[in-house]
Amino acid sequence: MPTATIAAVRERASEPTRPREHDVPERATGIRFRRAVTLMIMTLLVPGSAQLVAGDRRVGRAVLRVWLVLVVGVGLVCVLALTVQQFAFWLVANTAVLALVRYGLMALAIAWAALFVDAWRLGQPLSLGPRQRLTAVGLNGVLCFGVAGSLLFGAHLVGVQREFITATFVGGEVKGAHDGRFNVLLLGGDAGVGRTGLRPDSITLASIDADTGRTVLIGLPRNLANVRFADGSVMDEQFPRGFTCDDCYLNAVSTWANDHQSLFKKSKHPGIDATVSAVEGVTGLEVNYWAMVNLRGFAQLVDAMGGVTLKVRSPIPVGGLGSDVTGYIKPGTRTLSGRDTLWFARAREGSDDYSRMARQKCVLNAIVTQISPQVAVRNFQDLARASSDMIATNLPAKELDRFMALALKAKSQPISTLSLVPPTISTSDPDFGQIRDLVTGAIDRSDGGAAPTSKETKKLKRKQRNAPVTGGSVGSLSTGYAANRADDLASTC
Repeated sequence: MPTATIAAVRERASEPTRPREHDVPERATGIRFRRAVTLMIMTLLVPGSAQLVAGDRRVGRAVLRVWLVLVVGVGLVCVLALTVQQFAFWLVANTAVLALVRYGLMALAIAWAALFVDAWRLGQPLSLGPRQRLTAVGLNGVLCFGVAGSLLFGAHLVGVQREFITATFVGGEVKGAHDGRFNVLLLGGDAGVGRTGLRPDSITLASIDADTGRTVLIGLPRNLANVRFADGSVMDEQFPRGFTCDDCYLNAVSTWANDHQSLFKKSKHPGIDATVSAVEGVTGLEVNYWAMVNLRGFAQLVDAMGGVTLKVRSPIPVGGLGSDVTGYIKPGTRTLSGRDTLWFARAREGSDDYSRMARQKCVLNAIVTQISPQVAVRNFQDLARASSDMIATNLPAKELDRFMALALKAKSQPISTLSLVPPTISTSDPDFGQIRDLVTGAIDRSDGGAAPTSKETKKLKRKQRNAPVTGGSVGSLSTGYAANRADDLASTC
């Protein structure tokens, strides 16, 4: 090869390599693609920042200010809610605040989605290659719908909470504590509130210490005869010597009142109001509020909780109450479904009413102590739906935060029980003076606040192991059932 040619080749080889013409657009497109993705990520992390660096700075500054106010505000609310428990309960129970949060989340979802769309526009998608453009559109769609969808779902949950409160807690008079206690009447029945002929299947008065939340469950048997009524009540005027008509037991008070609604001119729920006056007359305690529990909806509530764990001491029939027994709940410590929990509480086959009352107290204890904030959040919609179908009450919505705080306090304390049943009380001929003394004594012991020591608990459990089990409850009709009269209900269940 000629020397001149060799020199020319060497000269070309020593020159720097120049990019080919089609490499330049590819590099520019890659830079634009990374810029577009960065703008989307900036919008995800700090809304308005993309507009501040690549778009309308006035919009970016305004959005950033709003974002900073929201972050600081939410942070302060969270800190306050974590440090002041009563504020947290007020926050989730106030319908005005819930409405504000709901619409705020909806507005935030729409605004944030608009910012993602604008960030995509600022990324100049038409200047990208086909594959990069498709990737940018997909990423923007995922971010836009993910963020907006999460906020809208949050708004939906807040709306469910608000609807539950407005539908269930429809208002009423706020009543202060009586002698430092709130007395709430819990009624269980198979029909809606106010239905003619409704007879409560379960009647329990929960007397709650207004400061500590320590609770005494006072069980009243449905077959209690000759019941007295609160002085000055409609029922007291009609039965000044007690409810002494034929077949007139405590659970028939509601039926009688519903059959004579003209006497209860200002009452929306004559049957319940009459039952309240009976409970006040029997126990000597003034009832603050009542709650009627539809037992058909009760099973839904238990299922929404994920079931409750109960100690089944003997086979409990499923069925009966006028239908065939279809099976049995087997003995052992079991997590029961809503259906089985309902039958555990209601079964009558092979047991008596007072054994059944003892089992019902154990179910109440399990619900109070086993439901947790984590379960409530995880199954929030199911719990709200079940509760709205299950409960009717005259508890005002503005009192919800107070009772939520008391419920949390009660969860960590022993629950006491007193059932006004044989052998202590004769249901056919009750001594109402004795009943009031027993109620006062149970409350006084509860106010003492001393839970059984571990030594006392072990002694009680040894005693229970040697005690008979009747109808699934420790004890018998002649000796009484342990769960019907205990200073620590959990230790007897």
